[in-house]
Amino acid sequence: MPPDSSAAEKVHATTDLAADFARFASTIDARQLDDTIIRAVKINILDTLSCALAGSSAAAIAEVADLVKGWAGAPQADMFVFGGKYPAHAAAWVNGSMAHARDYDDTHDAAILHGGITAVSAAIAAGQLRGKLSGADLIAAVAAGLEVTCRLGVAIKVDVMESGFNYTSLLGYFGATAAAGRALALSEEEMLNAFGIVYGSVAGNLQITRESSLMKRLLPGLAAQAAIVAVQLAKRGIRGPHRVFEGDYGLFHVYFHDRADAGIARSALGSRFELLNLSYKPYACCRNTHSAADAVLALRAKVQRPASDIKNIRVGVNRPGYEMVCVPEKVRAAPRNIVEAQFSIPYSVAAAWIDGRLGLEHFTDEGVQRADLLALAARVQPYIDADIDREWSRSISPANVTIEFRDGKMLETRVDYPKGHPNNMMTEAEFAAKTADCAAFAAGSLRRDTAARLTSVVGALESLPDLSELTAIMTP
Repeated sequence: MPPDSSAAEKVHATTDLAADFARFASTIDARQLDDTIIRAVKINILDTLSCALAGSSAAAIAEVADLVKGWAGAPQADMFVFGGKYPAHAAAWVNGSMAHARDYDDTHDAAILHGGITAVSAAIAAGQLRGKLSGADLIAAVAAGLEVTCRLGVAIKVDVMESGFNYTSLLGYFGATAAAGRALALSEEEMLNAFGIVYGSVAGNLQITRESSLMKRLLPGLAAQAAIVAVQLAKRGIRGPHRVFEGDYGLFHVYFHDRADAGIARSALGSRFELLNLSYKPYACCRNTHSAADAVLALRAKVQRPASDIKNIRVGVNRPGYEMVCVPEKVRAAPRNIVEAQFSIPYSVAAAWIDGRLGLEHFTDEGVQRADLLALAARVQPYIDADIDREWSRSISPANVTIEFRDGKMLETRVDYPKGHPNNMMTEAEFAAKTADCAAFAAGSLRRDTAARLTSVVGALESLPDLSELTAIMTP
């Protein structure tokens, strides 16, 4: 007799990472998480929603919002800032895109990806689709999503620039599915099917950053959108493939040519949380520019000299960082638009020295046209530092910065952990200032106390009976 194929499938499924993730995501309970995890997840939710406020006025977001408004459809979930209720998958696309639009959102510095934008947008949309999702369940859903995305990121041994994939969106499909599935109360089997269903949609490449395309900010929203569709299909009994990560044609083989370690992703799943290693951004630009900006600000604090005194600024980083924010060299030295500026060490360093800060206003159409910033940016000389590249090749790059003045004097410093890293955390006051800064850039008319209300409600999220109070803050 031929072997029982269904039994064989079950055996294979239990050996795949997808089964472990499905079990974890479907059973995670905020009541069983310690205070450190709860606090970390609430910080992520607050930071992600703050970034969405600022991102609502960024280029491409109004166009996506108008497209969704034109589609209309079932009033299932809120569109942030712009208002109105739309099909949950469409709302998740808009909300996830606006949360990433300013490049101000979290980063896992070792995995080189953003986690919150896919997890939070998918969890809220799915929670509204379900109805009356509690704050505690939102925390559990976001924790599941963050953990899946981050664990996949650290399990992959291939650097982002070498792979050519945008890990935020590529891996965020699975994190968003975990978050949405938990919010929609999927069973373990349904969650496993949802991972298999969403695998058919997984995409995201780095050509968007090389050409400074506005699609950079829309891809994570598409991951959240696909996740909402996947969990609804799974809820209706559609079966997806189960060997999603370690199968013959699973993600690790097809996308990364077996240069991934499922054991790292599995290790202490549910008891040790990788989401605790997320960093938060004090600057609205690519994380690979932050070490250099921090170094320049530290040197600036030592001397009060104008940019005209500077002969050149040399910035040493690892090779992946160089390729991400220093190439093409002519473009990064003289950015012509916001996305080019967001991915430019020369521009970020110049702005930090001249203004003593690096704010949202620097990454606007007006900011990137400032002649004083561009003049100093032209004298910034990035290079690949051999020591940094050898020791930090699979991470957000440290920066070794040397400033040479025209009178021959020099200043030098190195920053390994930029502000916002778990080893160099932002303070509560800095988070509050960031939320207020983001709210000030929101499109449309929100209440003046939006930042304070958002901070307060998220701070007590575990006691919230449902999401309506939270989503009301995000809409006019």
